[in-house]
Amino acid sequence: MDFTFTEEQQMLLDTTRRFVAKDYGFEARRQIREKSPDGFSRQIWQGLADIGLLSLNVPEADGGLGGSAIDNMLVMNAVGEGLLLEPYLASAVLATRTLAALGNDAQRAEWLPALAGGEKIAVLAHDEQQTRFDRMAIATRAWPVGNGFLLTGHKSVVVHAGSADVLLVTARLGKPDSDGPLAVFCVPGNAPGVRKVEYATVDGVRAGEVWLNQVFVPATALLNGAEGANEAEAEQKLADVLDFGLAAVCAEAVGALDKLLAATVEYARNRKQFGQPIGKFQALQHRMADMVLHIEQARSMSYLAAVRCTDADPAARNRAMSAAKVVVGQACRFVGQQAVQLHGGMGVTDELDVSHYFKRLMAIELQFGSTDQHLEQYASQLA
Repeated sequence: MDFTFTEEQQMLLDTTRRFVAKDYGFEARRQIREKSPDGFSRQIWQGLADIGLLSLNVPEADGGLGGSAIDNMLVMNAVGEGLLLEPYLASAVLATRTLAALGNDAQRAEWLPALAGGEKIAVLAHDEQQTRFDRMAIATRAWPVGNGFLLTGHKSVVVHAGSADVLLVTARLGKPDSDGPLAVFCVPGNAPGVRKVEYATVDGVRAGEVWLNQVFVPATALLNGAEGANEAEAEQKLADVLDFGLAAVCAEAVGALDKLLAATVEYARNRKQFGQPIGKFQALQHRMADMVLHIEQARSMSYLAAVRCTDADPAARNRAMSAAKVVVGQACRFVGQQAVQLHGGMGVTDELDVSHYFKRLMAIELQFGSTDQHLEQYASQLA
């Protein structure tokens, strides 16, 4: 199989890397994390829009670039390398693809150009406490009232919820005692009845708990797709979006792993003990060699995830995505722990970027299902 990127794909990767290297050094990131009221830089966000990255997942018919999963993988590699705090995954990938997949012509025309231009931020408010083990176990409910819907429920760990202009809320249609089809609603971030509690996650990214207490939205807020679309299709299309996001976060992990390995090798060359660099000690060389093996396995599985995340066969796709998440998750844990241990006590301090990569990899291992969960899913699919 040919893994060579096209000239356009290589240009996309190089452009993103240059942008990150120029404007997102470690000290600049620290200043953004500590001083920005949003937890990210609006200037950087607009810069991402100016070079076209926010329109990558907008279909060409809606004025975007219509990028592929491979294109998105390359951008996420650079996002992982730079540890970007901006809501690229939340808004430019998950929310944008949700609107493109489920929005009708009017909804796409209203939101996609604004998202691509950096003018608006949307986030997918999907996860709840029970979705940890079943991603479609949604307890939030929506039922018709007059010319609209009332929404009630609680969404957990909604990344960048506080900065979102619109929340794409998933809910089951029907009263609490019913089990209706899944639907997605555009809910303004400041709508009456919406309560948000923000906090910083372990990797420094802002997130929040979102409560919806009988929030009224008009009928036009329902993302029902093209005219005559079946309501049952929403769940499958949302699953497609979540699988695409899983592939994206695997690619982000590979970018972070590469930078973590480079920092560890550089430290081993410069740190001296007993009169020589610690990188000359054979035992430590073996540990760094094991780090390389884990990273290369994760890279290969990231390619697999990018290729198979849009597979039309749900069973084959589920197996591939679970397998990729297991291998990438194991690499996140092993490489992160080895990097911290090889740096010694300095490896857990905020003064070194190693601790920040380690924390981000910890978070990635749990996103879109933990390593253990996907291992169980993969085993059950084989059975």
